Amino acid sequence: MSLQLFITAFFGMVFLLLLVFRVVEPTYVLLFNKPLYIHWYPFSKKLKLSQRQILINDFPYYNQLSVKKKKYFEHRIIAFIAKYQFIGKDIKITEQMQILIAGTYVMLTFGMRNYLVNLFDKIIIYPSNYFSTVNQAHHKGEFNPRMKAVVFSWEDFIIGHSALNDNINLGLHEFSHVLHFHCLKSNDPSAIVFFDAFNDVVKYYIDPVLNDELTQRDYFRLYAYENQFEFLSVILEHFFETPRVFKSYHPELYAHVAAMINFDEPF
Repeated sequence: MSLQLFITAFFGMVFLLLLVFRVVEPTYVLLFNKPLYIHWYPFSKKLKLSQRQILINDFPYYNQLSVKKKKYFEHRIIAFIAKYQFIGKDIKITEQMQILIAGTYVMLTFGMRNYLVNLFDKIIIYPSNYFSTVNQAHHKGEFNPRMKAVVFSWEDFIIGHSALNDNINLGLHEFSHVLHFHCLKSNDPSAIVFFDAFNDVVKYYIDPVLNDELTQRDYFRLYAYENQFEFLSVILEHFFETPRVFKSYHPELYAHVAAMINFDEPF
């Protein structure tokens, strides 16, 4: 192939890709309420055996995935650990901490293409609850946009992760705040899908009739009704921890949440 033909073919491919992302995908999102594609990793990375064993032992969601989706999941964990700094405060950062924290974030965002966000750049871990200078109070975890940090008490993170059906999961809760903030500001396809469905979800917090339906069922803990941010985080905890109960009690709300994060059954 001559240089001129190569250049012509190259720019033709670039034009085609631009057409897909600027014209075809917005139409696809509008019609099907999800991005054109989610997973595409030309140079997929695999976890070390010791890292994968942590998932096998301690991450039920991973074990339900198909072989193909497990590969996607592992690649995303590696990308997460490479992007964000883990900082221990009076505690040593371990491989288990990295894998379980990264796995929680990847699980929450598994239906999104652009899952690594720039709202935070570090994970700060304390042994147990810690004193936060933000509001002069003890915390179990927080998302601090000003410091670009997600902070966890490891004791409370691991309790929430290990208890599979109490609907309290510190990792999911704080990462839900991150996702919420990101999708309010971003215009990528996943964020657009999230924001559209979030408008349907938040009606259950704002609308007195819908809100009354929730409180009468008494499925969500009271903290969900603190504000819209906590409402979203709490219902996402319930969505992942007791999905069958959620779906049976509030099927329409469950469908909105599933659409919001483009959730698909793991297997």
